[in-house]
Amino acid sequence: MTKQSFIKGTMILLAAGMINRILGFIPRITLPRVIGPEGVGLYQMGYPFLILILTFITGGIPIAVAKLVAEAEAEANEARVRRIFRTALLLSCALGLFFTALSYLGAGWITRHFFTDQRVYYTFLCMNPIIFFVSISAVLRGYFQGRQNMIPTAMSQVVETLFRIIFVLILSYLMLPYGLEFAAAGAMVGVLIGEICALLVLAYHYKTDRKIRPTRPKAKIGSSLAPGRLYGLRQLLGLAVPVTGSKLVGSASYLLESILTVQALAAAGIVTAVATAQYGALQGMVIPVLLLPSALTYSLSVSLVPSLSDAKARGDMATIHARLHQSLKLALVTGAPFAVIMFVLAEPLCLYMYGQQQVGTMLKMMAPVALFIYFQAPLQAALQALERPGSALINTFIGSSAKLLIIYFVASRPEYGILGVVMAINVNIVLVTLLHWNSLVRLLSFRMNSSDFVKVLFAMTPAGALSYLTMYTSWTDYAFVRFVTASAAGVTLYLIFALIFGLIDRNDLSRFTRLSKRIVK
Repeated sequence: MTKQSFIKGTMILLAAGMINRILGFIPRITLPRVIGPEGVGLYQMGYPFLILILTFITGGIPIAVAKLVAEAEAEANEARVRRIFRTALLLSCALGLFFTALSYLGAGWITRHFFTDQRVYYTFLCMNPIIFFVSISAVLRGYFQGRQNMIPTAMSQVVETLFRIIFVLILSYLMLPYGLEFAAAGAMVGVLIGEICALLVLAYHYKTDRKIRPTRPKAKIGSSLAPGRLYGLRQLLGLAVPVTGSKLVGSASYLLESILTVQALAAAGIVTAVATAQYGALQGMVIPVLLLPSALTYSLSVSLVPSLSDAKARGDMATIHARLHQSLKLALVTGAPFAVIMFVLAEPLCLYMYGQQQVGTMLKMMAPVALFIYFQAPLQAALQALERPGSALINTFIGSSAKLLIIYFVASRPEYGILGVVMAINVNIVLVTLLHWNSLVRLLSFRMNSSDFVKVLFAMTPAGALSYLTMYTSWTDYAFVRFVTASAAGVTLYLIFALIFGLIDRNDLSRFTRLSKRIVK
């Protein structure tokens, strides 16, 4: 399998990411109609705990594998590549088995003491096997990321999404007659099936990849890269532990957020079923819409790690600055029109997607911070690739602490309720992004052209105004026609201004077209 350039690898992951996000909205749209916001709340409630456990196992290992494999590839040391992979796989599998057994044995105690709704127990049980399968998949993805071959990761993501969609909807529907708790558990089994299918795709690609590599690779004589497995484990842990610590803060914050949210809403006088429904609406409806454009930023962050690691190993500061500027400008220019649409058309968007117009209030509150979300992933990936995970850890901790404090003191007040949680999440997003930015500026003396931000603002403003006028002017009685037209008109006007201001040029369009054709082929 051949490695891809930074842009080509990003485009491959972007194509897969956009397919996944679009397909992923099928269950997002239909699941609330099958099991309602309350059922979605039960389905979502166990996720923060799952993510916390997965962070222990996969938080830093894939990034460490990608970085070490990229370095070994740069020196054509195939023996070290194999050794890194085997060590990481053994470590990850051992952790996966341990935490799967631990969470299964402790399921009853955890759901009784940390969740206000006891019905989450069955979903929690069905969720546990995911831990083991993801622990293996994560190492395989890190391996291919280090090889700078994004095709296996992209294909596994698409396969996982397709199978998850099918089985989440089928199993939740079949289990609904037995109660909402069983319907939510059925949906979680669908997620498990998707993860198993993704692992099978990655395993197939790994087997194919091994066939084209040297059968008996030998490290270079006298190379410092040919030590034993124990040294390889120390190297792996040396990179993985700080990254895991950084991600662990975010995951622990997410878990505490879910627990504090339902507790705060209960303190505000909101009954358990309503609190579960509100939490389900926020995490299962609003956040996924907000994160839809992050398919690009995820692709950029995955491609950045090996690219920046390779450039850092060569001492090529010009490439590091160029890649960062390229990534952040892409995130800014592509995320802006989505932020405009989500702010101006929040209520009709939630109405036509979920049949829940009132959810639009939360989306409108979060839309202004969307660009900070899209910036955050490349910034954090850059800090990790440049061996500054400690900075990312501190920044994440500060933002998470602020978020939890606001949830505790604001969301528990009846006049705020769930909107207090939204405020807390917004503060966390903005604060962490700004702190990441400051860390990179201090590390690299990095600067972005301030005119890019001004140009994007001037492109967003008329696009938002046109969308608003098109939607809320009664030029036709069909509201859905106005919504579609308003969305298309706003995006089109934004692109026109982006071309006029030079945010997008003809070369960008031609490169995108050529790469799109290659990806499709």
